[in-house]
Amino acid sequence: MRQLEADVIVVAGGAAGLAAAISAAEQGARVMVFEKANTTGGCANMAMGLLGVETKLQKERLIGITRESAFEKFMDYTHWRSDAKLVKNYIDKSASTIEWLQEMGVEFALPSKYFPGSEATWHIIKPKTGNPGLRAAATMIKAMTERAEELGVEIYLETPVKSLIKEDGAVVGIMAEDKDGELEAYGAAVIIATGGFGDSPEFIKEHTRFEWGKDLFSYRIPGLTGDGIKMAWEAGAAKDTMDMELVFFAPNTGGYAPIELPFRQPNLLVNLDGERFMNEQVIENPVFSVNAILRQKERTAYSIIDENIMKYYEQNGLDLINVVTSSMDMSYFKQEMNEAIAHGSDVFFMADSIEELAEKTGINCEGLKATIAEYNEACKSSDRVFNKNPKYLKPIAEPKYYALKLAPSAYGSLGGIKINHKTEVLDNNFNAIKGLYAAGTDANSICDPDYVFVLPGNTLGFAVNSGRIAGENAVEYIRANFVEE
Repeated sequence: MRQLEADVIVVAGGAAGLAAAISAAEQGARVMVFEKANTTGGCANMAMGLLGVETKLQKERLIGITRESAFEKFMDYTHWRSDAKLVKNYIDKSASTIEWLQEMGVEFALPSKYFPGSEATWHIIKPKTGNPGLRAAATMIKAMTERAEELGVEIYLETPVKSLIKEDGAVVGIMAEDKDGELEAYGAAVIIATGGFGDSPEFIKEHTRFEWGKDLFSYRIPGLTGDGIKMAWEAGAAKDTMDMELVFFAPNTGGYAPIELPFRQPNLLVNLDGERFMNEQVIENPVFSVNAILRQKERTAYSIIDENIMKYYEQNGLDLINVVTSSMDMSYFKQEMNEAIAHGSDVFFMADSIEELAEKTGINCEGLKATIAEYNEACKSSDRVFNKNPKYLKPIAEPKYYALKLAPSAYGSLGGIKINHKTEVLDNNFNAIKGLYAAGTDANSICDPDYVFVLPGNTLGFAVNSGRIAGENAVEYIRANFVEE
């Protein structure tokens, strides 16, 4: 069996893995990265930007959020379920990480909010061509890969890691396999950064409260099947909080599809009984909305509008937009609506009467009629059920009637491997497993119980920052234990 040697071995070459590799190599370590795909980046190639607090870009735009206020907001949002020291290290490091990426040639379009009630912490990456948007972070991955190679990091593509090698309680290497067969790579420290389990319905069903395709319609980035989490557990790592990075979408549309535009608005939202269940203006926060949807029958909701509302949006624009949808207008919706009408749809419905709409959607007809009558009365005065802002009260009164099915979705998974604030992997007794670190989605349990959308950029932000922290601490561990003075 072939044998390789390095100082630091990184399992997977996504955002966290590349950040870890570069950070370790910048301190003089010899680093090897083993990636099972045929390219680097993983799910980061689909991302838009990452969190930064007290960055130069924010200061230039008079965005006054501080590290202290961001930490307080983060911990309040998670009710202090998160590891406070890990959150503090992550936030405090985030500004230097933005500059670190800029030095590699990464450009940022702007620090942005996700929705009006959030903070402008989301540093959207500017692609080399086109406007910022989905997949913009692929530009960052290219720059990071080039930087890693410049530093001498050896990247082995199409070489999946199968297991960790332990000796005397310490992790000292990995077993992997490429087209030529099995190989072993030995090092003083191993960093796991395999991106979670978002592509494994089996893993999701076993370790979360969801069943993919039944009550969860999340993104599935190929290859994210929990490999690193499983091998860490096999090596003695403790299991940490595991969930999905929840949002809501129309099922099987790809998320933030144009068909959703007039329905991701603060209009009437009902469950299968035809009843309202939330103040619809909360719809701007994807986490709050999906939490409300999760409590409903079959974890399903329907957004309902009429022809007058449709015309209003065409003439005046949408009530609510976010960074993802800001580049789209109602013409995009019209195109998808026409395609749905021509080819049929199991999420978009159009009808000439409330009774027909109820029949097509499966919503209880009598419940829906009663709710619409009550809601229309509220539109004349005030919403006494949920106190919705009157400016969002638009009656459902004019055929045609339209509905869109909404259900839980997710950008990916969260958590699995228990780590401390140094990203050292912990066992069930909270002791660090020597030589083993984890970064990124595999160990991202700081968004507990919900993804912290009020400080957008946390998935990619945690990946890159925890990768840097892991790379730096791995080298510190090596110097303390293997380098003679």
